Amino acid sequence: MTDVRPDLRFARQAALPGFGREGQRRLAAARVVVVGAGGLGSAVLPVLVAAGVGEVVVVDGDVVDETNLHRQTLHSADDVGRPKADSAVASLEPHAAPGALVRGVGLMLDASTAPQVLAGATLLVDATDSLPVRYLLDDAAAAAGIPLVWGSATGYAGQVGVAAAPGPRWRDLFPVEPAEDAVATCAVSGVLPSLCTTIGGLMATEVLKLLSGVGRPLVGRVLVVDALSATVREIEYLPADPPGPTGTETRMTDDHDVTVEEVSDLITDGADVQLVDVREPWEAEIASLPGSTLIPLGSLESRAGELDKDRPVIAYCHGGVRSADAAERLRAAGFDARSMKGGIDRWSRRVDPSVPRY
Repeated sequence: MTDVRPDLRFARQAALPGFGREGQRRLAAARVVVVGAGGLGSAVLPVLVAAGVGEVVVVDGDVVDETNLHRQTLHSADDVGRPKADSAVASLEPHAAPGALVRGVGLMLDASTAPQVLAGATLLVDATDSLPVRYLLDDAAAAAGIPLVWGSATGYAGQVGVAAAPGPRWRDLFPVEPAEDAVATCAVSGVLPSLCTTIGGLMATEVLKLLSGVGRPLVGRVLVVDALSATVREIEYLPADPPGPTGTETRMTDDHDVTVEEVSDLITDGADVQLVDVREPWEAEIASLPGSTLIPLGSLESRAGELDKDRPVIAYCHGGVRSADAAERLRAAGFDARSMKGGIDRWSRRVDPSVPRY
């Protein structure tokens, strides 16, 4: 094999203003843990390895499935049934610089194993599609005191962001964890393979910026990519208000719910109801129902006085979990309040497909 001189191998990125040899030295000294060797990982990992990150740890406890192959380009048909961590390492090692390490960890992270895997890490990348794991990784990165670069891609839409102290965390975007079945996944909603490449490339860019010290990272900001309309929006956010009770101990009965179709009929008929959006402001910027009032769940008690007790209230959120909690609190305060089942995500699927999903 032909030896490649390091000064030539990385010459084009070292020539960038502000990057230079010092930026390359920082990359070589970094230990980056990437959780997820799927569609996003297939875009993130090759860039980090080829750019000269000193140690890249690939964490994935899943095995390659045939349905992965259209977007998870680290793997081939011969890898079906093989652990993804092993397959990814085999694909990546030929691209590693001399002296760089690529290591696979074939396990599903949990609260007990995350600290050990992250020991000594410079940065964490969340390239997963599991909601509970996203909360776990955000907590683990905060506990380790390292930046978290995250991304998601479902259907035709994706998001990218960075959580790093002293800025807000990923958890500030979703202070109250929704039910896992209320969130769209690739298995249910599908995913455009090129969207994974786009989002993963943006994630890799944020990693390289953070490690080398160039540019302005996406801290406190989210890039929202809509592949169908070929648009990219930036949404800023701040630390969320502390969430109130999640409503997991006392669940609302069906009598206190209303379907998206019923809400649509009420709006069409001009019914005198108050629509209350209990999501975070950044979510409302993506999509909202006409005529609704935005009151994030964490601010509900302090702002309930803005609502009219003589008019029925319909609360809604992304998937119906936060709105169920909100409606219960409002009823306790004397309001006639119900929750829109399935949230605005179900509204988009069943009533108005033009409403963006996220």
